[in-house]
Amino acid sequence: MGTQTLKPFKCLMCGHEYEETVDPDKDEERSCPQCRSNSIRHLKAKKEKVN
Repeated sequence: MGTQTLKPFKCLMCGHEYEETVDPDKDEERSCPQCRSNSIRHLKAKKEKVN
């Protein structure tokens, strides 16, 4: 049984970035909450640069 986590997504059609809860045990079709397109990509976590 997986735990739900908040993940960042970006719409390739309108460029809207948003976060949505994801259950790793379920493969759900997603759509952009702004334009309703299904061209959604998961954004990778940005690595912080250490100087």
